[in-house]
Amino acid sequence: MDFFEQLTDWSGQLSSLLWGSPLTLLLLLGTGLYLTIRMGLIQVRGFAHAASLISGKYSCSTDSGEVSHFQALSTALSATVGTGNIAGVATAITLGGPGALFWMWITAFLGMATKFTECTLSLKFREISPDGEVAGGPMYTLLHGLNMKRTAALFATFALVASFGIGNMVQANSVMDGLGYVFPGFIEYKWLGGVILATFVGMVILGGVKRIARVASTVVPFMAITYITAALIVLFNHASEIPSAFALIFDMALNPWSVGGAVVGEAIRWGVARGLFSNEAGLGSSPMAHAAARTNEPVREGLVAMMEPFIDTLVICTLTGLVIVVTGAWQESSDSLMGAALTAHAFSNTIGSSGAMVVGIGLCLFAYSTIIAWSYYGDRSAYYLFGEGAVRPYRVIYTLLVVVGAAVPLKLVWNIADITNILMALPNLLGLILLAGLVKRLKNDYFSRPHVKSE
Repeated sequence: MDFFEQLTDWSGQLSSLLWGSPLTLLLLLGTGLYLTIRMGLIQVRGFAHAASLISGKYSCSTDSGEVSHFQALSTALSATVGTGNIAGVATAITLGGPGALFWMWITAFLGMATKFTECTLSLKFREISPDGEVAGGPMYTLLHGLNMKRTAALFATFALVASFGIGNMVQANSVMDGLGYVFPGFIEYKWLGGVILATFVGMVILGGVKRIARVASTVVPFMAITYITAALIVLFNHASEIPSAFALIFDMALNPWSVGGAVVGEAIRWGVARGLFSNEAGLGSSPMAHAAARTNEPVREGLVAMMEPFIDTLVICTLTGLVIVVTGAWQESSDSLMGAALTAHAFSNTIGSSGAMVVGIGLCLFAYSTIIAWSYYGDRSAYYLFGEGAVRPYRVIYTLLVVVGAAVPLKLVWNIADITNILMALPNLLGLILLAGLVKRLKNDYFSRPHVKSE
């Protein structure tokens, strides 16, 4: 057994230990449920107002911050709408069955309340330098809101390490996986693809959050609309099979008497794991992007952030999952046909090579946008831990690791991503639970105002 195989085996065991624990799932879903109740079902009651905020209503150019509501949402979405929506959904269904999609929905719905809470706090406790540069996120929430200096440093450390896994190497690896399915000969030139991808990444991230936000607000809408359109074409061609697909999803997610308790257990495990990977609710990553928003109202940005899990998981992941189920591709998965390749296979079953092309190109754009957004999360963590002098070296190292990620085995990269997900989430969730009362007061105050009540 060589070094990579041994490392893959060890990381897989640790990932299984963390994600296979009922305590982990209870903590993630339990926190989302608690915040849903504590915030008065904010996902439903604040949805319409959140949509109006994204459209530009109530924006004020004199407010503090670096980017608009839409740019902040686009930056955060560019991190969440990534390989989790293509490769992650396919992996969840391969390992947990179609029932995993249902648990991704549950994670997303509860995650909307989690996202609202963590991003409201990130605005409340952000720091703004004299030159207008913003620094925010769970580390500042833990530091200023709870005076937990060590816990804050712990989160920043985990986020810094996670940025190299979940935000960098996973994305680069999945791009090569998807392109390899579309162009089989490309597999031999993964390193070259990594160099090209790294070049485009470096061109953007060296310009800081404003350049990242500009690129994200252009790429995200384009790639989402293109991918959604292709998925709808596939589903239109399989319209008669959609009701039975939903029946299968619910049956394998909730009916242990029909499919067996082990099947339902795997659906929960992989659905929650991949749901969290996709929408990142509770991880504490998105608050770092939303902290840069141009607003003096913390609740306002929390509402904007709440739309992320809805768009990412309840819309895009659902479409991917349905395509894989209605085409029957989920029953064809194998060692050579998993992750992004399985999704590409599902699309090509209906719309031919153009379907695989959409997935391949979509994956490139999804992953590229995720890489540039996560670079900002990592550099904010480096800034918090080591000061301004660490930011540029971090960005250079981050760019170089894109090339490395392109050639590392897929299973190893996913294992690292799962482990760092949990390590980031723990200190962040602690802060959310302890400061939920403050967020509730801020929310009640905001919604008591006449201009909000009149909507």
